[in-house]
Amino acid sequence: MIHFFYSDRAVPLFWTLVILTLVVILGMQLSGAPLKTEAAPGGIVSFELVGTFEGSQQIINSWQGSTMLYAGINMGLDFLFITLYSITIAWGCGLISARLPASWSFFKSAGTWLGYGVLLAALLDIIENISLIKILQGSQSHLLPQLANWCATPKFILVFLALLYLLIGVYPVLQQARQLNK
Repeated sequence: MIHFFYSDRAVPLFWTLVILTLVVILGMQLSGAPLKTEAAPGGIVSFELVGTFEGSQQIINSWQGSTMLYAGINMGLDFLFITLYSITIAWGCGLISARLPASWSFFKSAGTWLGYGVLLAALLDIIENISLIKILQGSQSHLLPQLANWCATPKFILVFLALLYLLIGVYPVLQQARQLNK
């Protein structure tokens, strides 16, 4: 699999995934705008992180009427987003890891692990979404908001670390490519 990251098709495929991911982010931003209320200033992210049954009910109460439709659309788009962001970021980690100079061995290894970490983040995101959907459907379980929070927090950390890896790793990769083209 690692050999594919060296192929001529790997980078264009990555940029196609980036564009698709950004399109879905735009759709989520549009459908998520009505979800920003006094009870949920961060919209759906507030719902993901609230962590308590009472807090989740306050958010749901602030979303009554047509706003609940936007919550459903946003949750549906989030499943597509999970697929795209996890593949895109993991792919990016693989590209960087495969193309780093040999002297960056620790950083190369970290990229592989962070690529897998993003796939774990996607699994956590799915569990989180299922918990949130059950709450939106009227579940009275006090565990579900906690479960969503427990999944959301490490998910955000893993995705942040992988994105940070991409930002840091792109410089030495581009620098090495420039030296090869001289």
